[in-house]
Amino acid sequence: MNDTLNDGRAGAPHLKPCLNLGTLADLPPHATAPRHADKKELYAALKAAGYVGLQGADPKLCAELGLLSFGGGRINKPAEADELARKQKEAGQRCATLHVAWGIEDDAEVDALVGAILNAAAKHAFPLYIETHRATITQDLWRTVRIAKAFPDVRFNADYSHWYTGLEMPYGGVEPKADFLAPVFERVRFMHGRIGNSGCMQVDFGDGRDRPYIDHFRLLWTRTFKGFLRHAGPGDYLPFCPELLQPSINYARVFPGPDGKPVEEGDRWELAKVMTQIAKESFLEAVNSKQ
Repeated sequence: MNDTLNDGRAGAPHLKPCLNLGTLADLPPHATAPRHADKKELYAALKAAGYVGLQGADPKLCAELGLLSFGGGRINKPAEADELARKQKEAGQRCATLHVAWGIEDDAEVDALVGAILNAAAKHAFPLYIETHRATITQDLWRTVRIAKAFPDVRFNADYSHWYTGLEMPYGGVEPKADFLAPVFERVRFMHGRIGNSGCMQVDFGDGRDRPYIDHFRLLWTRTFKGFLRHAGPGDYLPFCPELLQPSINYARVFPGPDGKPVEEGDRWELAKVMTQIAKESFLEAVNSKQ
């Protein structure tokens, strides 16, 4: 099967700006995002804002509005992979990103999980992308690279904030770790956008200027886009999907406001737009690179 998403056009491989609907969950009053109780109106507003695909949305309604739709899920046991792939494809999703197990599995258990995911993806001709995420089999760099080398056909959904903060990537240098991650970069076919610093995995980064950790994410994203482009053909695309999540699940931070009550930091809607622009600039850098 073709493990890379393709829009059926003859154009050059490209980045598609998309949005994970978790970004809109429990937004604070100061957020500037579209607010519509009706899903169709909301999706249309997101499309008007420049997003061409959604994750976590109604795939039938997305198709009606000319939007791409992407799924997701969790696989804890090898036997679960086949059913997930079948259901997600039947629902009309283009692919699914996966949290896989809990990170306490031995190598044999990891290999059985990855093998089952690859088999299910091939059987159903449906891309399944293992997410780089805390508390899963990809929670550390070494094991994820081992997976990539042991299973050359594996494909990933990259969310580097989990590693950047959880493994304190700046400690000892981001660039040598990026070099080590080359086998992973070659296999990323979906991206969750989130930016953190070395102490918190989702922060308000304002306009993206004058923050050293932004440069680190640009490096990681550009390396990833280069890896994608080395294998991509006409019509292939990589969804870049900001996933900025709410305080109730301990992602967005809160601080005391003027009245002493906790207020969410920043505006996740605006941060998603800034992040998407940074990704576009990084993709252009990758396209223009000769390496």
